[in-house]
Amino acid sequence: MSVIETDMAEARQRSLRVFPGGSNGEFNLPPELCTVISRGKGCELVDTSGATFLDFSIGWGSALVGHARPEVTEAVIRQAELGANFAYVNENSLALAEEICRLSAACERVRFCASGTEATMYCQRLARAATGRSKILKFEGAYHGSNEVGVTSLFPQRLLDFPEPEPSSAGIPPAVMAETLVAPYNDTATATRIIAEHAAELAAVIVEPLQRCTPPEEGFLESLRSACTEHDVLLIFDEVVTGFRLAYAGAQEYYGVIPDLIAYGKALGGGYPIGAFGGRADIMDRVREDRLGEPSYVWVASTLGGNPISTAAARAALDVFRQPGCYRHLHDLGKYLRDGMRGVLEEHQEQAQIIGDGPLAQVVFSAEPVNDYRSTARADRAKGRALMLALFRRKIFLNPMGTKLYLSLAHTDGVCDMFLERFSDALQALKLGRE
Repeated sequence: MSVIETDMAEARQRSLRVFPGGSNGEFNLPPELCTVISRGKGCELVDTSGATFLDFSIGWGSALVGHARPEVTEAVIRQAELGANFAYVNENSLALAEEICRLSAACERVRFCASGTEATMYCQRLARAATGRSKILKFEGAYHGSNEVGVTSLFPQRLLDFPEPEPSSAGIPPAVMAETLVAPYNDTATATRIIAEHAAELAAVIVEPLQRCTPPEEGFLESLRSACTEHDVLLIFDEVVTGFRLAYAGAQEYYGVIPDLIAYGKALGGGYPIGAFGGRADIMDRVREDRLGEPSYVWVASTLGGNPISTAAARAALDVFRQPGCYRHLHDLGKYLRDGMRGVLEEHQEQAQIIGDGPLAQVVFSAEPVNDYRSTARADRAKGRALMLALFRRKIFLNPMGTKLYLSLAHTDGVCDMFLERFSDALQALKLGRE
């Protein structure tokens, strides 16, 4: 065994020893594929052995500008010399908040936190306070961060009758289940019926406008908006993924539907940790500390929320996103990849769906159209995982759970072509039983 191979083997064993499953969450790689990353640039990652991966996870979508984007890196270095955290409003957080309120039709006020998980959690808490009701409606298969509602009915196995929830994690109290309703995504009739039937106890509907990689069918988001307005229920958009990815103002701009509250994260930070949430002033002002003791006061505080490093990175990222042609490039690139994947599948005579929008793609091994969680669940998931692992072995860095492939501004048609070559090779190897 070479010195380099020894170093990788040692790093792998160290990782498996201190991290459950050898990762910081969700990747679920077999032990022999556990990897330790050394550095990243653009759309490439290099592990501790020196092996280079094409990155189609891109920090779970957080590095939409690409890894180590010079404008972002320079902004961070400048700020690091001036202080890393003050736990208070600073020049960068103020300017960033002003820009979010300018670009987002949903935001009159905004606050920062440290992650998208916190942002969606605070939106739910605000909705309960503003309405005086306790229940939250989410959509089956949607992920809203690792808070309790976020992981409810995320990967349901029993497929219960709607709106009954199913925990996808242990450690969630029954009381949380009792306050959570679940509807099928893209099923307007069922969702609006549940909203109407439970309006007296329903605080909010929370939705990923583009759920994972499944686009909304025509009129679905508009119907949610109408039903929420009619029944005085708040509509929360979880734009942790879609924010700044589908358009500069996110899914609310792209789909033309404005929520009451909105959560941001991931791409906003340019690869640095950030969360933000905002909405109408009458809702957001419930977090004002001078209202402490009032029945509708909502506690919100974050040690690292709005820190000057992350907000400097975010401001630099937004400068990049405002450059001419940015979103045309991301959408063209996503279409190029999805069309290419369909071509490879046809060449190999594989029955599968390629879904997604903007710079996102997912392969689902199913002969039927995919429009919600249950149609996805009927797919051949074992084959999907086998393909993802085969791609990982071919130095495509991705999450083998296969939920989505992320593209960034650093990706090109040429990089997608390299992915498609390895995609084809992996499919052929699976067909021949060589994986």
